[in-house]
Amino acid sequence: MIINRKTFLKTSSLAAASFLFPNFLQALTLPEAIAMNGKTLIILQLSGGNDGLNTIIPVKNDIYYKSRNQISIKEENSLLLTDEAGINPNLKFFKELYDNGELAVMNNVGYPDPNKSHFRSMDIWQTASDSNEFKNSGWLGRYLDEACHDCQNPTQAIEVDDLLSLAMKGETKNAIAFKDPKKLFDNSQEMLYKKLNANNHDHEHELASYLYNTLGNAINNSEYIFSESKAKPTDKVYPSTQIGKDFKTIASLIKSDINTQVYYLSVGSFDTHSNQNQKQNQLFKNISDAVEIFTKDMKDNGKFNDIMIMTFSEFGRRVAQNASNGTDHGTANQMFFISGGLKKKGLLTPLPDLTNLKDGDLIYTEDFRKVYATVLKRWLNTNDQKILGKDNGYYDFI
Repeated sequence: MIINRKTFLKTSSLAAASFLFPNFLQALTLPEAIAMNGKTLIILQLSGGNDGLNTIIPVKNDIYYKSRNQISIKEENSLLLTDEAGINPNLKFFKELYDNGELAVMNNVGYPDPNKSHFRSMDIWQTASDSNEFKNSGWLGRYLDEACHDCQNPTQAIEVDDLLSLAMKGETKNAIAFKDPKKLFDNSQEMLYKKLNANNHDHEHELASYLYNTLGNAINNSEYIFSESKAKPTDKVYPSTQIGKDFKTIASLIKSDINTQVYYLSVGSFDTHSNQNQKQNQLFKNISDAVEIFTKDMKDNGKFNDIMIMTFSEFGRRVAQNASNGTDHGTANQMFFISGGLKKKGLLTPLPDLTNLKDGDLIYTEDFRKVYATVLKRWLNTNDQKILGKDNGYYDFI
């Protein structure tokens, strides 16, 4: 049986595929969903090591200004949060969130024996491991393992990217990664078309078995995601930047009530060894503009109280600037939490102590695994100790 590609792709859908192989494709149904608690988590990864000191600015600290005589941000140019702290002026909407009680900032986040390699430190953050421990599964992937025992190919966690991050890979379950729901659907149909025409009637039984075991859930999930993304498209005009497009995709899926509790996206690079202000400022403007439209979209649809955006970066930067008007790899950093459902707002922890450094680097006071434990337990309503392997304690901001 040879199928015309143009005809197949034009009429292709799960129903059309079911007509071709009704015995197995009609049996494909959406994997049973995680019992939803109404909360959605969006992880925004600031790839490359964002400079925290030019993000939340210690506007009264002489050490900061002496260490950065070229790239520091003056008090009068920052957006003041408190008498001692300002926020980068390109994060204009974050200042509005702060004033509305919808932003929490945790300073000095890190882990013992910090690693300054992009790849290794990112692995540590994504797996929630110790600095001398190596894991093959991510903390959100293990969340899927724990919360979705019977799901074959869960749609409960989605990464808006072409490749799946280690954070989203479990021991038995993986999240789904895609940039565009339509492209995901089209690719799944292309896979089916190629496999159909690579076999003949003599191998029909083997083909059916292959498709059921290998492609079935991918095809089914891709159709579900694509159809849901079209169900209630957002009417907001999002920025044309990549992060704007990514947040638009997430907004359409959330408004369509897809059974997804975790979204993951990244922006960068924040590896600002030279000309830091120009690079960081543009990235911050892109983030601020995208988050602004997304927040207004969610508020207009009554969902903002049940959505939390959490940011992280694999490390911060050194306190002193370098000779190229940039900063080199450092250690501790801050995390942002954006939601209408925060129990505590504002600066959750003190600004970094610039009088107490280790070899020119900040010393962490807050362990990121405790943040993860809090999010898992109190936002996603799951067993954090089983996922993270130990009792990390909890914060009380959610």
